[in-house]
Amino acid sequence: MTSLPHVTAPSLSQLTGITHGFFGRQGGVSEGIYESLNVGAGSDDDPDSVIENRRRIAVEIGADGADKLLSCHQCHSADALLVRGPFSDKPKGDAMVTKVPGLALAILTADCVPVLFADPDARVIGAAHAGWKGGLGGIIEATVEAMEAVGADAGRIVAAIGPAIGQASYEVGPEFRDRFVEDDLENDRFFTVGNGDRSQFDIQKYVHARLIRSGISRVDLIAHDTCVMETEYFSNRRRNRRGEPDYGRNASVIMLNDA
Repeated sequence: MTSLPHVTAPSLSQLTGITHGFFGRQGGVSEGIYESLNVGAGSDDDPDSVIENRRRIAVEIGADGADKLLSCHQCHSADALLVRGPFSDKPKGDAMVTKVPGLALAILTADCVPVLFADPDARVIGAAHAGWKGGLGGIIEATVEAMEAVGADAGRIVAAIGPAIGQASYEVGPEFRDRFVEDDLENDRFFTVGNGDRSQFDIQKYVHARLIRSGISRVDLIAHDTCVMETEYFSNRRRNRRGEPDYGRNASVIMLNDA
C-alpha cells in the first residue's frame, strides 16, 4: 500500500469485502496547476503523469493493475452503465455498476458530486457523477435501478456523497433556480438568498434528498467543499475565478474484493 491520502465514509467502511476512497489532489506526480494527483485524462496535463497517478490510486484501492481502475466518458447524462470487465475505450455515461470483484469504479470530479453505492448482501456496487444536469436528469435513480437490475435492493444500499462544491461557494442565477423549482417546488429549500438576484445552491443536500427519495436510508455526507479546500481538492469553479486555463480532477473509487 502507498498510503495515498484519501478520505472514507463511515458506513461504507463498515462493510466487509468492499474497498473505497475519495482521493483529492495530494500524493501524485503532476506539476503546476495539476499538482499533484490529477487523474483527468481529458485535461492538458502530461499524459504520463496522469497514468502514474491513476496507477497509484489503483494500488491504494487494491486493484490488480491500473487497467482495473475504470472511468467512463462523463457527459452530464442520466446513463448508468453495467460493467462486466475492463475496457480500453471509455463508454459514455455518468454512472457505473458492477458485480465483478476487482473492478475499481472511478468517478472523476472537480466540484460535481461523486456518489458511491454498495449493497453488501447482493455484492453490487455503483459509482455516479452527479452534476446539476445529471442530478436533475435522474442519474441517482438510474444508478439505483441499474443496481437493482442485477440483484441489489434500494433498502439495503449504502451510499456516500463525496467532496463537492459547497453551498457557500455555489452562486447561481435566477434562471438556474427557476429550473429546479419548476421541476419540484420542494427544491426551493436547497437555495438561500445571495447577492442581488443571485442564490446559493446546496447541491450536496440536493443529491442527498434524491438518494433518500430513491429508497436509500443509509447515506453518508462527507461535506467537504472542493472550491474552498484548495490544498486538498481540484475545483473548476476556483479555476474559473482565477482565470486559469485548465484544472485537475479528483477521483472517487469503489471496488468489490474477492469473496
